Amino acid sequence: MDLQRVADLDLGQLCQRSFHASPVAWEDEVLYFLLLDRFSDDREDRYFDNAGNLVLGGATPLFDPSVDAGNAPPEAWRNAGGGWCGGTLRGLATKLGYLQRLGVTAVWISPVLKQAAFASTYHGYGVQDFLDVDPHFGTRDDLRDVVAAAHALGIRVILDVVLNHTGDVFGYDADRYFEPGQTTPDARWDGGKYRVAGFRDATGAASLPFGPVDPDVHPGAWPDGAVWPRELQEAGVFTCAGRIVNWDHSSEFLEGDFGDLKDVHLGDGPLDDFVPSPALRALAEVYKFWIAWADLDGYRIDTVKHMEPGAVRWFASAVHEFAQSIGKDRFYLIGEITGGRQRAFETLEQTGIDAALGIDDVSGRLADVARGRCDAGDYFGLFRNSLLVRKESHVWFRDKVVTMVDDHDQVGRDPKARFCADEPALALAALALNVTSLGIPCIYYGSEQGFDGAGDGDRHLRECMFGGPFGSFRSHERNFFHEQTWLFAELARILALRAHRVALRRGRQYLREISGDGVHFGLPARIGERMRSIVPWSRVLDRTEVLCAINTDPDAASTAWVTIDDGLHGAGDVLRCAYSSDAAQVGTTVVVEARNGKAVALTVPRAGFVVYE
Repeated sequence: MDLQRVADLDLGQLCQRSFHASPVAWEDEVLYFLLLDRFSDDREDRYFDNAGNLVLGGATPLFDPSVDAGNAPPEAWRNAGGGWCGGTLRGLATKLGYLQRLGVTAVWISPVLKQAAFASTYHGYGVQDFLDVDPHFGTRDDLRDVVAAAHALGIRVILDVVLNHTGDVFGYDADRYFEPGQTTPDARWDGGKYRVAGFRDATGAASLPFGPVDPDVHPGAWPDGAVWPRELQEAGVFTCAGRIVNWDHSSEFLEGDFGDLKDVHLGDGPLDDFVPSPALRALAEVYKFWIAWADLDGYRIDTVKHMEPGAVRWFASAVHEFAQSIGKDRFYLIGEITGGRQRAFETLEQTGIDAALGIDDVSGRLADVARGRCDAGDYFGLFRNSLLVRKESHVWFRDKVVTMVDDHDQVGRDPKARFCADEPALALAALALNVTSLGIPCIYYGSEQGFDGAGDGDRHLRECMFGGPFGSFRSHERNFFHEQTWLFAELARILALRAHRVALRRGRQYLREISGDGVHFGLPARIGERMRSIVPWSRVLDRTEVLCAINTDPDAASTAWVTIDDGLHGAGDVLRCAYSSDAAQVGTTVVVEARNGKAVALTVPRAGFVVYE
């Protein structure tokens, strides 16, 4: 099926069926974010299929840390991380059981739409054809099939999408900023427009007219040249303002190109009087099509900071209304909003998108609390900043922020490193804090296997789960779909507990005071460079309190008195251990005493996690 024009889409026909319903509450969900090219190529050996049966005969054996770490030639391994590695939609479809058994309920997939043929944009953010799936990943039918398979296992699907820009689909004919040693000018933003040499063909040459292109006249335009659908070839679609240099200058980051990815003009006017451009209207129809085609459950919108708030609001309204018309009442829009929580909050309030990614200080402080590198209040205070959100302290963050320990680009950090690059012993504590504290938790692929990527660029955060040429731990040709590793198994136990405790998903959250002597209490804080102590918090819903605690000391168990809700407990009551990273502790009890109101004495294993109720 060749689709070249938005005008040819028949949404009415596509909508003549029933669709998968939205969740009642997105904070009940556990997200898992994966880069499709780096997840599965369907060639793995000794993994368990979606029904739980052992699969034998694959080409790529399971990783054995004792012999396989560092088995890849270093230079070849690093080079492989900069390009396509081979993950596919069919590969993902065979690993949905792995995700289900971990406890994942919604998978967030990196962009799958067709990339510029000459580019190495394996990450999916350089779209050349918005109406097709990139052949590296599979086909439109493969996308539909993986969503149907996920739904059959109780897993929803959120697709990463791009509005702000396309791939590198045209070349500039720049007339300024000649740099020493360069033969062509550097088209960088200065507030003016640049001449364009033409749309690029399949080889990357700017050989096609910059305007509506007739494939009969220019055979190189379809399917791998120019930009598609045709509506995006019209005059005025692109800002043609050159690449961003100053990422903090508002006019520049709104109009400039994202590197060599070309900025799209989405409309004009202030927030309340915004007029969408024809390009934005076309993209809205495109993304309605993909909802109807594949039965998607949500979108993660890339680079929201780089779009006018009016454009984001208009798109959010169009998508929400369409989704509601087909029965998806809570189709979720998650925005990547860099620039701090103040910007994130204001963008959500202004635009109507549903949640912001917890990048920036949220994920950084989450990781630092688990490492003991900042005071516990530095993280938990983010969820009680009522001055910022102007609401009850816990309301906004419950289902309005997606929290992660690791992610795929770590905006603003240099060098870049996964959590386990320097604190692998504390990985469970970090993940437990993520999935049992406020927000919609998201696990970045490989974190459940202790991936330890680190280096001077994004590629080091994007190792292959299936091994291929760029496996984790500097390995190659070894897969990591190992459900018997301690970290995977313990995280699965925690997520199973979360699924059965509504207070862990929706309850209010309180950082609790601790005491070594049962007399003097205070919030967990650093002594010197590190905080080596219990960090406890409660999730309270109605008359139910669930008490959680991590231990930031990687070397020894910690014991402390921990404050609990004075009104919900009486002296002599007992709390039972529902989970501990030391299995021998599960089922044991602690007695409530009248200290600092009410308190219990908790012991948390080294680098461990406990839950009492």
